[in-house]
Amino acid sequence: MRDIAGLYLNPPDHALVLCVDEKSQIQALNRTQPVLPMGLGYVEGVTHDYVRHGTTLFAALDIATGAVFIECKPRHRHQEFLAFLRRLDECIPPELDVHLIVDNYATHKHPKVRTWLAQRPRYQIHYTPTYSSWLNQVERWFALITQRTIRRESFRSVKELVETIDAFVHHYNRSHRPFVWTATADSILGKIARLCSRISGTRH
Repeated sequence: MRDIAGLYLNPPDHALVLCVDEKSQIQALNRTQPVLPMGLGYVEGVTHDYVRHGTTLFAALDIATGAVFIECKPRHRHQEFLAFLRRLDECIPPELDVHLIVDNYATHKHPKVRTWLAQRPRYQIHYTPTYSSWLNQVERWFALITQRTIRRESFRSVKELVETIDAFVHHYNRSHRPFVWTATADSILGKIARLCSRISGTRH
């Protein structure tokens, strides 16, 4: 946690810091009727029945600029994660070191992923602690695309869902801004300590 907070507050020179994660099982729900907007006296109308389509969104957020690089893939395995890393590697100038912030999901720790990273010394990987995905800034970006594009839309196919995601990212990257991180590691640990002291010994 100290490593990650340190990267946010004081990123190294001549290096790229990327928050990387996957949003798996994005459901493209094709509803039988269009969503009716909320109006005076009644709530938003959504049909109960739908057809599911799905994809996995791989994303890398540049903490310095807020720009996002994405790929949609049908599955969520180490093979797809490695393919995404290879695409990233092709886009990153060779003179830059790369710090990857990821959660400690098994896909990110697969032996083939570790081997690929070990063969490229410029890469350094930083794992978020267990149950601490909120430390990864790309999770905030996933919330944005969910709220603005995915949640209330109706998609007839995975292709239509992917095209919508691509369009959102293209528009987002035209006016991207970095998220501002202000919390130090000590302030985070201090809040946790205060919480633990208050709930320690309580029956709930």
